[in-house]
Parts: sequence; C-alpha cells; structure tokens
Amino acid sequence: MAKEDAIEVEGTIIEPLPNAMFRVELDNGHKVLAHISGKMRMHYIKILPGDRVTVELSPYDLTRGRVTFRSKGGKGKNSRT
Repeated sequence: MAKEDAIEVEGTIIEPLPNAMFRVELDNGHKVLAHISGKMRMHYIKILPGDRVTVELSPYDLTRGRVTFRSKGGKGKNSRT
C-alpha cells in the first residue's frame, strides 16, 4: 500500500489496548482499531483516552488504522480545553 492511497480521518481515542493499540471512534461514528505510527513511538508521544487524533486507514481494511498525529488541545489529562 502506497502512502498516497491511505484515507486520513479524525477521531477520538476511546480506550487503550495492549501492544500500543487503541480503539478509536471516528467522527462519522465508526469504531476502528489503530496502532501508533513508528515516528510517534520513536518520539515517545503519549496518547490518552479522549485525545483527538488523525488516523490513516487502509483502503483494503477500513476497520484497522495507524495513528499518525495527536491534536493539541485534546481532552486528555493535561489539556486546557
């Protein structure tokens, strides 16, 4: 799968799962299983339930994705909103 083929959508982290996996509720109401991208893991970016994230979905399996960005000002423990 080429990077250009990925579908980018916004969502909210619902629950953390083992092995750096997360259940994410997308803005359209669907729930997907997503893992952290390598760059986020390398830079120790923490993701908490309630955080707003950008998820890349494969066109072949729309139930699994990769978290590529955590938005600032999410509803996490240290947010100000």
